[in-house]
Amino acid sequence: MSRTAISPIHTIQDELKALFDDRITLNPGVCNNHGRGEGPMASLPPDAVVFPITTTEVSVLAKLCNKARVPIIPFGVGTSLEGHVAAPQGGVCVDFAQMNNVLAVNTNDMDAVVQPGVTRKQLNSYIRDTGLFFPVDPGADASIGGMTATRASGTSTVRYGSMKDNVIALEVVMADGSIIKTASRARKSAAGYDLTHLMIGSEGTLGIITEITVKLHGIPEAVVAAACPFPTIDKAVKCVITAIQMGIPMARMELLDETSMAAVNAYSKLDYTVAPTLFLEFEGSPNSVKEQVETLINIAQDLGANDFQWADKPEDRSRLWAARHDMYYAGLAYRPGSESLTTDVCVPISNLAQSIHQTHNTLAASSITGLILGHVGDGNYHTLLLFDPNDPEQNTEAQRINKTIVEQALALDGTCTGEHGVGMGKRHYLKQELGKGAVAMMTNIKQSLDPNNILNPEKIISLNEMGKDQR
Repeated sequence: MSRTAISPIHTIQDELKALFDDRITLNPGVCNNHGRGEGPMASLPPDAVVFPITTTEVSVLAKLCNKARVPIIPFGVGTSLEGHVAAPQGGVCVDFAQMNNVLAVNTNDMDAVVQPGVTRKQLNSYIRDTGLFFPVDPGADASIGGMTATRASGTSTVRYGSMKDNVIALEVVMADGSIIKTASRARKSAAGYDLTHLMIGSEGTLGIITEITVKLHGIPEAVVAAACPFPTIDKAVKCVITAIQMGIPMARMELLDETSMAAVNAYSKLDYTVAPTLFLEFEGSPNSVKEQVETLINIAQDLGANDFQWADKPEDRSRLWAARHDMYYAGLAYRPGSESLTTDVCVPISNLAQSIHQTHNTLAASSITGLILGHVGDGNYHTLLLFDPNDPEQNTEAQRINKTIVEQALALDGTCTGEHGVGMGKRHYLKQELGKGAVAMMTNIKQSLDPNNILNPEKIISLNEMGKDQR
């Protein structure tokens, strides 16, 4: 993938240097590091990287760039996987590392106001003495701004929802430099269009998020985690479906297949049974947790599972969950020298077993090693497709399998992306998933809010391919 246009950044370089002083760099190494996330796509570097410290600076930057038709690419911590931070037309990368302050914590209202560079772990550390926590956990220590922009979710979504369920209001800088507030701190409102949710998941293509008001939740009185191997992956998924249908309020339900467990054991020096394994977490009052555990054990035992490993102390739970959180790096280490093309399809929970079964069959017929894991409580799972980046045939095969997995999920009324977002990597699936009319509407919204196409161009909607998209 290469640049599609050349940015006229030279026309505003002096003004940018005057605005940011020593907080702007044109260093090729720094720019190259800001031109890619953690996915396998090659870097498409911006022409410059700036480090704003105020919303006003972002506003002035937007005005300069809009006038000169220079692209702006927001950057959190670079953990995205679908080319969200690539700069196919060059331009200015806005790194929010220095806009990382917690601006307010409203304990009685159970919310907090943060700048976009605040990471989820930073926020939880800041509020640890309040009895509250921020629940969305995508695995990586992502920035709250990036998580909002990509509509992130993760291991706790089955209980607490994704970012769309945990953001109350936003401050956003628009393409012309104007600053808007999308909502108040009230927990519900019927005032006008829902601008907050329009911006959540827009991936920096409609506006630049500079302030986020998020919901906080009470730290539960009791928390118990467990890992449980099953004889087959179908039985593990059946356990998940049954637990959900019975209304067990699970906090987390994660699945790792047999190959994933082998990779985790090797990477983290663990001795888990190499079998399809559910990682579970229960929370609430001690009595309610006890009831949840007993019910889940009965379900699991009926499906052939017996070897539960339990953890109720924080340090033991962290150690147990390390297996799941380290999975991406364990996968890379499982095939040294490989890169991972990571899928993230999501299907209705009733179609989950069929979708995973189809993916297993696809992998069994391929030379590519694939590891399956996922947030199965909400029908979302990942496949880490490990390939040699120096082998064109393996690269092509990984892309083919990715396409097959996505198309199989769409045929089961699912989505091409449950949490990673569209970026550049999933853009061509939108029309297949949502139809030409929906893509046309998205295009109209993009053109209306960003007529000069400076906000993270080529992500979600490609205006350069607009005519092709409408056919």
